[in-house]
Amino acid sequence: MRISIVGLGYVGAVCSAALSNEGHNVIGVDVEQVKIDLINQGKSPIIEKDLDTLIEKNVKEGRLRATLDLKEAIENSDITFIAVGTPSNENGNIDLKYIKTAAQSIGEVLKNKKDFHIIVMRSTVLPGTAEDVVIPIIEKYSNKKLGVDFGYASNPEFLRESTAIWDFYNPPKTVIGASDEKTAETLEKLYSFIDSNEAPLFKTEIKVAEMVKYADNSWHAVKVTFGNEIGMICSRLKIDSHKVMNIFVSDRKLNISPYYLIPGFAFGGSCLPKDVKAITYKAKEVNEKTPLLNSLMESNEYQIKRVFKHFIEPLRDKKVAILGLSFKAGTDDLRESPILELAEILIGKGYDLTIFDKNVVKAREEGAAKEFLETELHHINERLTDDFDTTISQSNVIIIGNNSKEFKGLAEKYPNKKIIDVAAIEDKISHDNYFRIV
Repeated sequence: MRISIVGLGYVGAVCSAALSNEGHNVIGVDVEQVKIDLINQGKSPIIEKDLDTLIEKNVKEGRLRATLDLKEAIENSDITFIAVGTPSNENGNIDLKYIKTAAQSIGEVLKNKKDFHIIVMRSTVLPGTAEDVVIPIIEKYSNKKLGVDFGYASNPEFLRESTAIWDFYNPPKTVIGASDEKTAETLEKLYSFIDSNEAPLFKTEIKVAEMVKYADNSWHAVKVTFGNEIGMICSRLKIDSHKVMNIFVSDRKLNISPYYLIPGFAFGGSCLPKDVKAITYKAKEVNEKTPLLNSLMESNEYQIKRVFKHFIEPLRDKKVAILGLSFKAGTDDLRESPILELAEILIGKGYDLTIFDKNVVKAREEGAAKEFLETELHHINERLTDDFDTTISQSNVIIIGNNSKEFKGLAEKYPNKKIIDVAAIEDKISHDNYFRIV
């Protein structure tokens, strides 16, 4: 198939590489020249396992390229995926400015295109976005009709950062909310390489498909918060919270998944915080009460403040290092990273802070994060290093920020350092200077 993908961020870059690797001709589109240049040079714009290999291979074999020219990309494709960002507004609702811009631009190009064209929403958008926003914009600027001249589908992604390529080929499910049968059948054929016995395929209404991602991410957020709150109660009662929760997650019949149910630090990343805020905003908008969901972000922010107040501040030592700034090992993503927020607190309180994260440093040097770090996060950037030994030697308090394997065993290796493990990377350690937060 001939595919264009608008937006070469995390989702767009992964989908571009994987779909081209399945033999399709893929044209990636973005407004940032640095991303275009990196992909056309066979390089990945982000840090993600196996992504650089797939991009290099498929660029060399002529199935993948990137461009700034949306018109040229759509004219030379039959399916267009929208994978642009949907950041949060201050009130929790999502900002659709990039979605609206993409929809208008696509509509303007389709106006002069005779062939039936399929638009697929890969970005996470609230239920009703297609019906109330995207489809009307496309129809307005193209002078064409949904189901007659073009098809539309909501096709949410289920990609976890650091395992995104594996997840693309091994999703928990495939969801296609399509406007018409032709669009649904085309996407079903596109995903025919996925074993439907392992990942069931659901063809459904557009609004249902839009809502599925919010149901998923709200539940994942609930699991993280639930585990942390049980852990805090256990901590007060001097009960080993990991023993309690290990028994709890052994129940595969009722509790279903153990993945998010281990006590630890705050949740972060590009999906959970944004989507919880968006769906609770939507609930208020329709006058529905959601007490648990409304409490999630407050509880999550308390996790960060609690680490400072109960673990860092009592040590009365200003020389602190953070190991791992991104919210998860194996990625350079700083969006909604709770460790980044903790770093902001420490800087604001006058701590002498050093931050080690080789993936973020690499992204700063050759990826799309360079400008972001040098402008909005310049105060973080000047404290960021990939020199592990110097980071350790210059600090008395070490905060393990994510579960990267290189951070395991530090309590035994550096017995004179105070180590605060917010990632629960270690089993219970009998060491006066080692602190696991729950």
